[in-house]
Amino acid sequence: MATVELTAQNFDSVVGGEGMALVDFWASWCGPCRMFGPIFERASEKHPDLVFAKVDTDAEQDLAQAFSITSIPTLMIIRDKVILYSQAGALPEAALEKLITQARQVDMDEVRASMDNDEAASI
Repeated sequence: MATVELTAQNFDSVVGGEGMALVDFWASWCGPCRMFGPIFERASEKHPDLVFAKVDTDAEQDLAQAFSITSIPTLMIIRDKVILYSQAGALPEAALEKLITQARQVDMDEVRASMDNDEAASI
């Protein structure tokens, strides 16, 4: 599956539901972004059951700001509407594959329970 170009208009419909999405915040002038792009594209071909999406931070400044993106490339993994991972920097292919494997293994019931406990503790 090819990567999807994310905008403020399609963000929720593309990554706001159930399932797992990897989002690459990037810009065309960014050298590390251009190096990571082909790695991200190859991963999208290996994992057709996942959503792979890109946000051009120049074109979608409001979206980048909404997620507090201060450095690019930034990779974000969203699963079942929860951000599991958000980190700046280009990843080597093996590290990206390991990260995908780890994100698939996360017990989302435990994550939601932990989030509920955190919210209860802050009240």
